[in-house]
Amino acid sequence: VFEVTTSFNSANNFSKVVVLTPTIFASDVVLVYRLVNVFQGQDVWKLLPDTYYFNDGTRDFSYDFDFTISDVNIYMVGNNLETVADQFRLNQVLRIVIVPGSFSAAINKNSYTDVMAALNMKESQVQNINF
Repeated sequence: VFEVTTSFNSANNFSKVVVLTPTIFASDVVLVYRLVNVFQGQDVWKLLPDTYYFNDGTRDFSYDFDFTISDVNIYMVGNNLETVADQFRLNQVLRIVIVPGSFSAAINKNSYTDVMAALNMKESQVQNINF
Protein backbone atom coordinates (compact mmCIF):
# COMPACT_ATOMS: atom_id res chain seq x y z
CA VAL A 1 0.00 0.00 0.00
CA PHE A 2 1.42 3.34 -1.07
CA GLU A 3 0.29 6.87 -0.25
CA VAL A 4 0.92 9.90 -2.42
CA THR A 5 -0.20 13.51 -2.10
CA THR A 6 -0.53 15.45 -5.33
CA SER A 7 -2.29 18.37 -6.93
CA PHE A 8 -4.04 18.19 -10.27
CA ASN A 9 -3.55 21.20 -12.53
CA SER A 10 -2.87 22.21 -16.11
CA ALA A 11 0.91 22.05 -15.54
CA ASN A 12 0.70 18.27 -14.97
CA ASN A 13 -2.20 17.77 -17.40
CA PHE A 14 -4.42 16.94 -14.40
CA SER A 15 -2.61 13.65 -13.87
CA LYS A 16 0.06 12.08 -11.69
CA VAL A 17 2.17 9.11 -12.69
CA VAL A 18 3.38 7.20 -9.63
CA VAL A 19 6.34 4.93 -10.33
CA LEU A 20 6.36 1.87 -8.09
CA THR A 21 9.36 -0.30 -7.32
CA PRO A 22 7.53 -3.58 -6.85
CA THR A 23 6.54 -5.14 -10.14
CA ILE A 24 2.81 -5.29 -10.67
CA PHE A 25 2.06 -8.78 -11.98
CA ALA A 26 -0.58 -9.53 -14.61
CA SER A 27 -2.63 -11.39 -11.99
CA ASP A 28 -2.56 -8.48 -9.52
CA VAL A 29 -5.40 -6.03 -9.04
CA VAL A 30 -4.54 -2.36 -8.49
CA LEU A 31 -6.96 -0.27 -6.46
CA VAL A 32 -6.74 3.47 -5.88
CA TYR A 33 -8.57 5.28 -3.10
CA ARG A 34 -8.92 9.04 -2.52
CA LEU A 35 -9.20 10.59 0.94
CA VAL A 36 -12.57 12.35 0.76
CA ASN A 37 -13.19 13.27 4.39
CA VAL A 38 -12.32 12.71 8.01
CA PHE A 39 -15.32 11.72 10.14
CA GLN A 40 -15.03 11.44 13.93
CA GLY A 41 -11.26 11.18 13.61
CA GLN A 42 -11.41 8.41 11.00
CA ASP A 43 -10.22 8.78 7.40
CA VAL A 44 -12.92 8.22 4.77
CA TRP A 45 -11.54 6.65 1.57
CA LYS A 46 -13.41 6.37 -1.73
CA LEU A 47 -12.54 3.90 -4.49
CA LEU A 48 -11.69 5.26 -7.94
CA PRO A 49 -13.10 5.75 -10.48
CA ASP A 50 -15.28 8.40 -8.86
CA THR A 51 -17.52 10.86 -10.69
CA TYR A 52 -19.00 14.17 -9.56
CA TYR A 53 -22.09 15.62 -11.24
CA PHE A 54 -23.67 19.04 -11.76
CA ASN A 55 -27.12 19.60 -10.25
CA ASP A 56 -28.70 18.85 -13.64
CA GLY A 57 -27.16 15.36 -13.63
CA THR A 58 -24.45 15.93 -16.22
CA ARG A 59 -20.88 14.98 -15.37
CA ASP A 60 -18.69 17.73 -13.95
CA PHE A 61 -15.48 15.73 -13.48
CA SER A 62 -14.13 12.31 -12.58
CA TYR A 63 -11.04 10.74 -11.07
CA ASP A 64 -9.74 7.62 -12.77
CA PHE A 65 -6.51 5.64 -13.15
CA ASP A 66 -4.67 3.09 -15.23
CA PHE A 67 -1.54 1.09 -14.57
CA THR A 68 1.34 -0.82 -16.10
CA ILE A 69 3.76 -3.27 -14.50
CA SER A 70 5.77 -0.37 -13.04
CA ASP A 71 3.49 2.63 -12.52
CA VAL A 72 0.02 3.94 -11.81
CA ASN A 73 -1.37 6.97 -13.65
CA ILE A 74 -4.05 8.78 -11.63
CA TYR A 75 -5.90 11.50 -13.49
CA MET A 76 -8.93 13.76 -13.69
CA VAL A 77 -11.26 14.05 -16.67
CA GLY A 78 -14.05 16.51 -17.26
CA ASN A 79 -15.39 19.35 -19.33
CA ASN A 80 -13.41 22.20 -17.76
CA LEU A 81 -11.03 20.99 -15.06
CA GLU A 82 -9.71 24.53 -14.49
CA THR A 83 -13.06 25.41 -12.89
CA VAL A 84 -13.11 22.45 -10.47
CA ALA A 85 -12.89 23.73 -6.88
CA ASP A 86 -9.45 23.64 -5.26
CA GLN A 87 -10.68 21.21 -2.60
CA PHE A 88 -10.97 18.58 -5.35
CA ARG A 89 -7.71 19.39 -7.15
CA LEU A 90 -5.10 20.52 -4.65
CA ASN A 91 -3.25 18.36 -2.11
CA GLN A 92 -5.19 15.21 -2.88
CA VAL A 93 -4.22 12.22 -0.75
CA LEU A 94 -4.36 8.93 -2.63
CA ARG A 95 -3.71 5.34 -1.59
CA ILE A 96 -2.57 2.77 -4.13
CA VAL A 97 -3.18 -0.83 -3.10
CA ILE A 98 -1.66 -3.73 -5.02
CA VAL A 99 -3.79 -6.79 -4.35
CA PRO A 100 -2.41 -10.22 -5.27
CA GLY A 101 -4.75 -11.92 -7.72
CA SER A 102 -5.44 -14.79 -5.35
CA PHE A 103 -7.06 -12.36 -2.87
CA SER A 104 -9.00 -10.14 -5.26
CA ALA A 105 -12.19 -12.18 -5.71
CA ALA A 106 -12.97 -12.45 -2.00
CA ILE A 107 -12.45 -8.78 -1.07
CA ASN A 108 -15.03 -6.01 -0.84
CA LYS A 109 -13.01 -3.58 -2.97
CA ASN A 110 -15.33 -0.66 -2.24
CA SER A 111 -14.18 -0.67 1.38
CA TYR A 112 -10.59 0.40 1.99
CA THR A 113 -10.89 -0.98 5.54
CA ASP A 114 -12.01 -4.40 4.28
CA VAL A 115 -9.16 -4.51 1.75
CA MET A 116 -6.58 -3.66 4.42
CA ALA A 117 -8.02 -6.30 6.76
CA ALA A 118 -8.06 -8.98 4.04
CA LEU A 119 -4.42 -8.24 3.23
CA ASN A 120 -3.55 -8.18 6.95
CA MET A 121 -2.05 -4.71 6.49
CA LYS A 122 -1.73 -2.07 9.20
CA GLU A 123 -1.77 1.69 8.65
CA SER A 124 1.83 1.77 9.91
CA GLN A 125 2.82 -0.34 6.87
CA VAL A 126 1.58 2.21 4.31
CA GLN A 127 4.58 3.57 2.38
CA ASN A 128 4.63 7.28 1.63
CA ILE A 129 5.88 8.31 -1.77
CA ASN A 130 7.20 11.87 -1.81
CA PHE A 131 7.80 13.86 -4.96
